[in-house]
Amino acid sequence: MNERDSFLRRLRSGLWGLPRPAIDDIIADYEGHFDAGRAAGRSDADVATALGDPSRLARELRAEAGLRRWEDERSLASALGVIVGVIGLAALDLFVILPVLVGIVTTLFAFLLVGLVACLGGGFALPFALVTNFPGFMGDRLQAALLSLGVLGGGASLTAFCILFTIGLVNLLVRYGRAHYRLITAGSNSRLRD
Repeated sequence: MNERDSFLRRLRSGLWGLPRPAIDDIIADYEGHFDAGRAAGRSDADVATALGDPSRLARELRAEAGLRRWEDERSLASALGVIVGVIGLAALDLFVILPVLVGIVTTLFAFLLVGLVACLGGGFALPFALVTNFPGFMGDRLQAALLSLGVLGGGASLTAFCILFTIGLVNLLVRYGRAHYRLITAGSNSRLRD
């Protein structure tokens, strides 16, 4: 098997999971790189070396596809796709990014859970505060109702903050992934010109 076929086979296997038309377009584009290299008098081995490791290239392309999906469709699935793509792209950065990301996500999940429990607890307690006397309020239903509303509002605010923070975090990861991808792409394009 020659260098071209080996490179394209490894690239295709690394792109597994992307839509078939997208994989075919990417493979056709890289076949074009090999054809242009041959037309310029370069060997397939030189072109393959200039393009870099096909497995890493596949991770970069998968990350870019995830970023485009997030921009087109802001959903939980596309957000997870971005996160997985960025983590796959930045294999060496896992030792720095992953612990920080896990810490942030864990803390965010805890705050979200507290917000939801407070919101539900305040909403559940409000009707009882209006109808019955809560212990410790000495018959003041208005005071108990205002406390229930406060807990409900605080929980809703905390939940909304967590959702906004999650959107901001995903957008930050998108920017990071794009910057990382651009740096790598610029490096591969300069290698192709050499």
